Amino acid sequence: MALATAAPITAMTGNLPVIVGGGNGVHAPAGFLFVTLVLTVFTIGYVAMARHITTAGAFYGYVSHGLGRVVGMASGLLAILAYVVFEASIVGIFAYFGQQAVESQFGVDLPWQVFALAMLAITSILSYFDLEVASKILGVFLVGEVLMLILLAGSVLAHGGGPDGLHLSSLNPTGAFAGINAGVGLFFCFWSWIGFESTAMYGEESRNPKRIIPRATLLAVVLLGVLYTFVSWMVLSGNGPAKSLDIATGSSPLDLFLAPAQQYLGHWAVTAFQWLMVTSAFACGMAFHQCASRYLYAIGREGFLHPALGRTHAKHGSPYIASFTQTGIALAITVAFWVTGQDPYVSLYTLTAILGTLALLVVQTLCSFAVIAYFRRNHPESRHWFRTFTAPLLGGLGMIAAIVLLVMNLDTAAGAASKILFFRFIPWIVAAVFLGGIALGLWMKARNPEKYEVMGRLVVENAQEREDEEPAPAAV
Repeated sequence: MALATAAPITAMTGNLPVIVGGGNGVHAPAGFLFVTLVLTVFTIGYVAMARHITTAGAFYGYVSHGLGRVVGMASGLLAILAYVVFEASIVGIFAYFGQQAVESQFGVDLPWQVFALAMLAITSILSYFDLEVASKILGVFLVGEVLMLILLAGSVLAHGGGPDGLHLSSLNPTGAFAGINAGVGLFFCFWSWIGFESTAMYGEESRNPKRIIPRATLLAVVLLGVLYTFVSWMVLSGNGPAKSLDIATGSSPLDLFLAPAQQYLGHWAVTAFQWLMVTSAFACGMAFHQCASRYLYAIGREGFLHPALGRTHAKHGSPYIASFTQTGIALAITVAFWVTGQDPYVSLYTLTAILGTLALLVVQTLCSFAVIAYFRRNHPESRHWFRTFTAPLLGGLGMIAAIVLLVMNLDTAAGAASKILFFRFIPWIVAAVFLGGIALGLWMKARNPEKYEVMGRLVVENAQEREDEEPAPAAV
């Protein structure tokens, strides 16, 4: 689920041209190496918390336990904001990819809204059933896209690279801070991993989550880092550094992948890439839908927003009301961009992705410092100078750097969409939601102390090797 949320082929085809053309240039692989290191350090602290706390609220629960209920509520609302808009964002790029693929393969030009509505409907139906149904479908799509990326990169490697060989200098770590605009490049590298942290919210639905969730999270980060670095290195080598820059800044940036696919694998690979971009986007959107639903469920079962959100289906165990609510929200966002005449890729995808990424980076920063605070007060047997202090501290500082990079380069990251009015409100939306969460937490503390006590504290303490018996959440 975490790998599907990151959507490797969408991350590569959507982000690498931007990184090469307007970021780190031919040093894009070095950028991926640097971000792999930062996120691995962050994850070490993150999974230390996962070994003690199992909750569908993930960041919401972690921050609440570490930094207090008030900040926890603020982080929970920010996380909901991020995942809610991420689904709408992916609906935009899915509609764009689907429209392009159908027109290219069948010569039929359908409105993008057809693809957007179809994706929302199918996602809603599949999410009604349990997580296993969704994970099996996403697993098939994930295997296909990863195999295609490895085939492409492997074929370039087998041919010894392109016109300039394997171009080893693109892996030089100092290159992560080089290029036209290294800040933009590193931001889009970070964006390529968004979703890896979603493992924690599936803890209540997995067996032995205190062992499985940490392993899954670390594996997701490291495997994505190896894949992104290898593929970006081979794609740049296959085209040649100079030609890669020309393609990335030209009118057909996808040729960064399609040209070497045609040259080293044949035309079938070009067709496969076009369809896999569609299925990858669908898998990504569906995974984000699952994330958003579980955050709505986590807050709903505590009695906030609406208690009905905290219900699960009697047969399937899915948070079906939260899921349908998320579908309605994503539909409303999509329709809002539709009726205002916005482009699904330039506007819907780009702007909502930036909004969600900024919100999630703030939450990840808070989570890093929450780990340090939590282990200072709890579980002395688990305290460790690196795992529970140094790693989360470095991870938090890395996240702060990523936020600064994003804010400083918002105009460049948004591109043509920076001229749209909604773009100007992005930082203010994040600030308003965070302050609103603080206000809600303080209000609950003063007016409803009973609910305040369970704010972000519902965890499944005995979530160990669960088979048929579902343990009841406990407030701790």
